[in-house]
Amino acid sequence: MLTITRIHNVISAVAFMRRMITMARDYATKREAFGKSLKDHPLHMQTLARMEVEVRGAFLLLMEVSRLLGLEETNKATEQDRHMLRVLTPVAKLYTGKQAIAVTSEGLECFGGQGYMEDTGLPVFLRDAQVLTIWEGTTNILSLDILRSLVKSQGKVLDAFFSSAQAKLEAAVSLSELKPSVETVQSALHKLGRFIQKTGSKDQAGMQLAARDFAYTLARIYGGVLLLEYATRPSASATDTVAAQRWCHQELCPIDREEKNGSYNTEAAFLDLSLVYDGSPVLKGKL
Repeated sequence: MLTITRIHNVISAVAFMRRMITMARDYATKREAFGKSLKDHPLHMQTLARMEVEVRGAFLLLMEVSRLLGLEETNKATEQDRHMLRVLTPVAKLYTGKQAIAVTSEGLECFGGQGYMEDTGLPVFLRDAQVLTIWEGTTNILSLDILRSLVKSQGKVLDAFFSSAQAKLEAAVSLSELKPSVETVQSALHKLGRFIQKTGSKDQAGMQLAARDFAYTLARIYGGVLLLEYATRPSASATDTVAAQRWCHQELCPIDREEKNGSYNTEAAFLDLSLVYDGSPVLKGKL
């Protein structure tokens, strides 16, 4: 049941983002600022383009999870397919929920004051988008659920993740325009694997602290994988290639950066607590 409703959540997140961008790009052809249409301002187009990349990645995550669900429901799923469905469902749900809030908020700015005034009907998009990170598991709950899937499968979901990612990258690595992006994703996969080997089951407390960044890492890496695979189709357009390249420009493995910063050790956990309750009477004298 949770698989179905979480995928419903992903559908809503992608739909919210797509609708916001559709309206914003239409508005950009009609609204003028500094003597020209918004669409003729490179900065505004850059903002919309960044939003577009997010939506394309989210859409492919949705389609991949839906494909895996279809295989499972028709009894055609392999063991790897089932493991991928188990891990990608919470990953896609938590990540696209966060994306929807960010893209919707940015989209409202595209309308200026109209994006804030209730009688335009626009503010409700942001208000409704907020439920996507709460319903059927908040970001932290889903992050811990992903860790649980690793434990219950004895690491097989991660084996499936790495195997699936590498297989999907094979076609892209032979294309010169995609090769640098493929190498970026492969580097992120290597860093992720190194982190798992170093931490893994040896430090459960550290893994729980890293759970959120771990989930984001899985989402960003696999989003890049799917965009690169999509860009290798014979009918792929130049913008498909650009979308894949730009997705891979972001930090694909935040868990590696934060691990190097010491964010997951015992001292970091204590400092987190201190920062939150410093000066608060709630835990006065208890730190």
